[in-house]
Amino acid sequence: MDPKSQCLELNDGHLFPVLGFGTYAPEEVPKSEALEATKYAIEVGFCHIDGAHLYQNEEQVGQAIRSKIADGTVKREDIFYTSKLWATFLRPELVRPALEKSLKNLQLDYVDLYIIHFPVALKPGDELLPRDENGKIIMDTVDFCHTWEALEKCKDAGLTKILNKPGLKYKPVCNQVECHPYFNQSKLLDFCKSNDIVLVAYAALGSQRLKGCSLGRPSSSCHCQKHKQTSAVIALRYQLQRGVVVLAKSYNKKRIKENLQVFDFELTTEDMKAIDGLNRNMRYYLAPYQAKYHRGISIACDCGNWT
Repeated sequence: MDPKSQCLELNDGHLFPVLGFGTYAPEEVPKSEALEATKYAIEVGFCHIDGAHLYQNEEQVGQAIRSKIADGTVKREDIFYTSKLWATFLRPELVRPALEKSLKNLQLDYVDLYIIHFPVALKPGDELLPRDENGKIIMDTVDFCHTWEALEKCKDAGLTKILNKPGLKYKPVCNQVECHPYFNQSKLLDFCKSNDIVLVAYAALGSQRLKGCSLGRPSSSCHCQKHKQTSAVIALRYQLQRGVVVLAKSYNKKRIKENLQVFDFELTTEDMKAIDGLNRNMRYYLAPYQAKYHRGISIACDCGNWT
């Protein structure tokens, strides 16, 4: 099934592809791999690309998108690109320059969705994670209503099609959170559905350290054998059937293509109940400013398979 046809309608009328390709990679992964992986993802059918200033690879991701437009694989309107406003740019006067910086790196005229990456402000400046002499994260004080007003102006200027944050003029359309079988966010999902907000799942496979949350469990193995799919694809399908938009992330070509098999089968009601039963309200990822000793950024981001 063509993933381009698989969309949810947002409350502002825009169509949101239900399966996204996540572009984050750990710092040790060469940026060139973001270019090649994104190009391949578009070639095999991904049209929803999830990026961020924090990932420090928007130049490569943008190059991939533009190359696939140039060779006729897609048109710009076929691609749904998400970027994110980082925590050091939440002061109102910094919002548009931050978005324009992402657009310059991407060399695109607009992004389709612009999300506040974390709802906590950090000290403005060139450092992604500003710290004092003791290594403690330096916070900032910002009125998010003013941040939102600045984002509204970006939308009115045509720099972004959709905004995502509780606000004033425009209703929020989605909420991107960690969500996987061990942390299924059922209460938040119910709340979002009741308010016509789409939930977007990152870290949908749980923790790489634990080989993907439900991987290796007897119930997961049964689902894999029954549907002749990997545990990763089962976990992705689980989210889609809950009405959740899900981000799949890997720089491995075999797995990138494999993840598109999520549209080739359905889980039964019994399957869904069994996976629901794996929930432990177990969160794997902290925001960078919550990590006491961590000095990088990967702890805050979705994990995937890199080989």
